[in-house]
Amino acid sequence: MQASSQSVMVVALLADPDAPTEIAKRMARALPARLADKSGQGQRFHLEVISEPFTSGTEDPPTLMRRIIDRGSAENWDIVVALTDLPLYSHGRKLVATMSHEHGLLLLSLPSLGGFRLQTRARRAVEEAVLGLAGAQPAGPEGPPRSQPHLESVDGRLTPLHPSPVGKEESADLRYVISGPRGHLRVLLGMVRANRPWRLVPGLSKALAAALATGAVATVNSTVWSLAESLSVPRLVIATVGSVALMIGWLIVDAQLWHRSAQRSPEARQRARLYNGSTVLTVGIGVLVCYVGLMVINFVWALFILNDQVFASMTRNPLTTTDYWTLSWFVASTATVGGALGSGLESDEAIRAAAYSKREQERRHMLQDEHDG
Repeated sequence: MQASSQSVMVVALLADPDAPTEIAKRMARALPARLADKSGQGQRFHLEVISEPFTSGTEDPPTLMRRIIDRGSAENWDIVVALTDLPLYSHGRKLVATMSHEHGLLLLSLPSLGGFRLQTRARRAVEEAVLGLAGAQPAGPEGPPRSQPHLESVDGRLTPLHPSPVGKEESADLRYVISGPRGHLRVLLGMVRANRPWRLVPGLSKALAAALATGAVATVNSTVWSLAESLSVPRLVIATVGSVALMIGWLIVDAQLWHRSAQRSPEARQRARLYNGSTVLTVGIGVLVCYVGLMVINFVWALFILNDQVFASMTRNPLTTTDYWTLSWFVASTATVGGALGSGLESDEAIRAAAYSKREQERRHMLQDEHDG
């Protein structure tokens, strides 16, 4: 990196497209002032956000670090912070961050920060790293500078960070990882958070239309009234689980979201399990949101359309508030099955946006198009 000729230190936020870019843009609004306040040396900071698919085609941290070095060598940047929403690995452990004090680089894997308070954790991690890199002294023969950041803001009692050894041939000189089942859960939740499952709901517009039509018809069907009256709570729960599972399975199969790795290494298999686990959870959250919405809409529709006398004549029981909720619950399960059939009319792109593997393929296509152009 070239040193800035002015008193302003230039920090580049190199972010993968989609969620990392949005996080970087929000971070860039407040971070310069916070860095200036905490530097304590009258240092000013200027942040630039660059949205590029720098992880396209590889998930190897040393390769990514070399890419970042090459990208920054042609720019007047003092520090480069690279943000990605891909889970990265180092010697079989989940990578949180890898740094190079010599080149002024930080590579941060956002999923390793977990699924809660992602924006705050990312900002604090970048803040600590930039302050450490900005004040770093040249590394001695025994390791990284004494002013190295500890990334305490992303540490936790449940999933503590661990320093990880760095090979002499690598560009990095400091690395943090998390391990164990809790670390796996933290990365998984972080992947689901980065997927933003709520975006799946508007992408299922045709499926929701089919489900609403199914629910509207089922609500005025006297046979459905009798069935709902006869079902116990355990059976209603089974109907819910079955219909939601059917919807999740159909979406994953129809949109070809299941990730199959061509590699046979343990890291590749572990990464595939993370991809598939995050896809199931992401799609599941989206489907559950749709299910609850259907239940509420069916309840309102039942309040408007049902007649006490007609209902009592058909079921031989008076219509109560419990009957409204039971009927709405049962109809929501029935409508979800109808929505699964309607989801076959959806654009696969709207559904694939919830899968890491598909988003990575889009990045590769984007990079290939740029090279071809």
